[in-house]
Amino acid sequence: MKPLRLTACLAVATALAAPLAAPVAAEEVTIDLWSRADRSGPLRAQNIVDAAALVNRMFEAAGSPTRVKINLIETNHEGFDADALDVLKAHSVGQTPDIIVAAHEWIGAFVEAGMAANLEAHIAANPWFYDDIIPGLWESVTYRGERYGIPQDSEVRMMFFNNDILRKMGKSEEFIADLPAAVNRGEFTAWDYCDLAAEAVSSGAAEVGWVHRPNVGPDFQMVMAAFGIRIYNPEAAKLQITRSGLETYYGWLKHCVDNGSLPADITSWSWDSVHGAFRGGKALSQLHGIWNVGPHQQAFGLDPHDQEGFFRQFTWTNAPASEKGGRPANLSHPIIYVVAEGPQKDLAAMLVGLASLPVPNTEHAVTTNHTPITHGQTAMPRFLRDGWALIAGVPLLEYAEYMPNHARIGQFNAITYQGVQAVETGEMTPSEAAAMVIEELETELGDDVIILD
Repeated sequence: MKPLRLTACLAVATALAAPLAAPVAAEEVTIDLWSRADRSGPLRAQNIVDAAALVNRMFEAAGSPTRVKINLIETNHEGFDADALDVLKAHSVGQTPDIIVAAHEWIGAFVEAGMAANLEAHIAANPWFYDDIIPGLWESVTYRGERYGIPQDSEVRMMFFNNDILRKMGKSEEFIADLPAAVNRGEFTAWDYCDLAAEAVSSGAAEVGWVHRPNVGPDFQMVMAAFGIRIYNPEAAKLQITRSGLETYYGWLKHCVDNGSLPADITSWSWDSVHGAFRGGKALSQLHGIWNVGPHQQAFGLDPHDQEGFFRQFTWTNAPASEKGGRPANLSHPIIYVVAEGPQKDLAAMLVGLASLPVPNTEHAVTTNHTPITHGQTAMPRFLRDGWALIAGVPLLEYAEYMPNHARIGQFNAITYQGVQAVETGEMTPSEAAAMVIEELETELGDDVIILD
């Protein structure tokens, strides 16, 4: 990565000064920054604060009396949904912050409320900030074909496999090494995954075939995508669902329970039980995210810097496609910066750009186990030393989809999860569960959801 040249720094300073051409007496400009007090990502807000400090050093060096002050509005919401609803309330009474740290799926609601600024011109005018961002991440901040935010971080999910269990089953090292590629080629399907996990149990190599999260969450959307279920219509900006797709997806879950690979009562398990099954060496596979690498290493007594040792113990793959020759799937859930439409939007956008540069973003990514937002970060010493797992996870982003930028995706996921529970526990057949879910979606979401068949 090349450092910012002097000319680029001067360009930044000039651009920052432009929106501040107010009366000379107004020497301090306040930027309101809205962010959750989130221990899993403290640098999301702090990097904006640090960007303002950098700008102030530029102004001081230039002899300018102007200073930028960050007013941090830190909330205590447990999740991003409640936080987004709160910032929309603040906007409705004229208390709109200049920068918002948010979950990307709220972009649509922010745009419709007139809060989020269109950043297309800003992105085009500042290539030194944004030209190296991983292209697919832009999808997460796009609404009706325009970009209204900047990706702040990213993540990938995967099917983790315990290689020792595969070896106990008699699987060759060649089979293990080729498994990720076989998934990507569409040769190893979701049905093969459940059958392999069932074989692990029937052979005595494992007590449990595979485990997934015990509550509603985005992981299920990743598997639905592998079954060809596209839950968003970007042209109409509406959620959508297919009855036939749901029946096939729920039918697969029933197959996994029936063949003994998936515990029928897993949705009543605790998170400790789910993690304990895999980290305790009882389960062949777990569907979860890259942030589990550290706990997995610790549980198996692995050196955190030993990449070779990690992949001797574990293999990870995308979610296998439902059919031979199909495309696998992944899911990323970026947190983003949103710049509000208002008199300070140009300055706010430049601060976001500075906070998105490789050095500050890498510090966030490595310390919180998030994948980088730019290609160049993977060559930085900090990443090479401490973020090897994140680098190894970047290729999975090629297959990543994103939660729809729709305010009601939380309700949608909760309703489709009811079908998961009903099928796995045997309360409903796949057809009955699909019908129930369709009815609930029509009742609860109304015009916000399109029923495809």
